[in-house]
Amino acid sequence: MLKQRIITALLLMVVLLPAMFYREPWPFNLLALVFIAAAAWEWAKANGGSHGFSLAMGGVCCMVCGAMWWAGWLQQSLPRLWLFAGAAWVLGGALILKAGVAAWTRHARYLRLLGGLLALSLAWLAIAQAKVIGSNFLLSVLALVWVADISAYFAGRAWGGRWSRSKLAASISPGKSWEGVWGGMVGVVLLAFVWRYVDVIMGASVSSLYTHLSDKNFLLLIVASVFMSAMSVVGDLIESLVKRSAGIKDSSGLLPGHGGVLDRVDALLPTLPLAMMLYSL
Repeated sequence: MLKQRIITALLLMVVLLPAMFYREPWPFNLLALVFIAAAAWEWAKANGGSHGFSLAMGGVCCMVCGAMWWAGWLQQSLPRLWLFAGAAWVLGGALILKAGVAAWTRHARYLRLLGGLLALSLAWLAIAQAKVIGSNFLLSVLALVWVADISAYFAGRAWGGRWSRSKLAASISPGKSWEGVWGGMVGVVLLAFVWRYVDVIMGASVSSLYTHLSDKNFLLLIVASVFMSAMSVVGDLIESLVKRSAGIKDSSGLLPGHGGVLDRVDALLPTLPLAMMLYSL
């Protein structure tokens, strides 16, 4: 399993890193579109869609994203759209998690499918806009989720423990603890200050998300970092809730050793739109 994970991760890096740092945004955005379409296929399958219907869902997601690309949305600020997306994630995420696993299938299937389609399409638009802004900005948003996840893992292992009474959401993801959440937040705040410092001393031509926020207010930088770290956990928990409702361990087997695309991007679904909301506002 570990060997598979390493090989898959290396192959993904070989494909994604050159596109991420290429001077033109279209190769990376095209690759991101392929991954988002695959995630839409997985979302439909996890919500009871047949194989054919799930493939169609992936195609529809592709067309929606392609229409936004064709309409020139990648170069537009769109503050109202990102404010709507951010509010929807905060309020909708809270309601979904509060209702729990049992309530998920009681929602009409078309609402679950439309919600997934909207979330995935906006995540693609957000990551595409981030690449248009610049690779430093894009990488700073992606690194936020990676550092939150890694910090939460080690903090949870060190202080959460198997018998911790402070489980985050035992019925959804038994392995997560509040200690892990706090550890993830601390890791992201440290990342934000280090990245901003490197931006300044290197004279970065394109600001990272953290430098952009700190130019307004250092308190805003701290609050936004903590908030986005928390929302990355919300994205992770919602995907876990959907999988538990469907009785599956992984969203698919597209990425050997890692599961499916949704398993890799779940925490990015809320954080990408929120990053663009903070940037555009």
